[in-house]
Amino acid sequence: QVQLVESGGGLVQPGGSLRLSCVASGGILSLYAMSWYRQAPGKQRELVAHITNGDSKDYADSVRGRFTISRDNAKNTVYLQMNSLKPEDTAVYYCKARKTTGVYEDDSWGQGTQVTVSS
Repeated sequence: QVQLVESGGGLVQPGGSLRLSCVASGGILSLYAMSWYRQAPGKQRELVAHITNGDSKDYADSVRGRFTISRDNAKNTVYLQMNSLKPEDTAVYYCKARKTTGVYEDDSWGQGTQVTVSS
């Protein structure tokens, strides 16, 4: 199991930008597919962005064109660049790592970082 620590959250105004970081330890990052999820109060946790170990990317419709996921395997770090932030982006953002070995999947989660978009 890989350990994940998110950082970079905070309070920003609508239209602002923020970059989240997720640092992994205890594993080789290139072996993991990485995702960012978010959960707002009273809402289900939802997938925001995903990047495979082959560098293929997918985004939720609500963030496509505004958010960018990237990875730096040499630094064991995954990033989420968030631009044109909206109040509805307010949530706790979580980093997830998934390693697939044959038919087995091993998921690891970070502790989350709060993002608040408000004027």
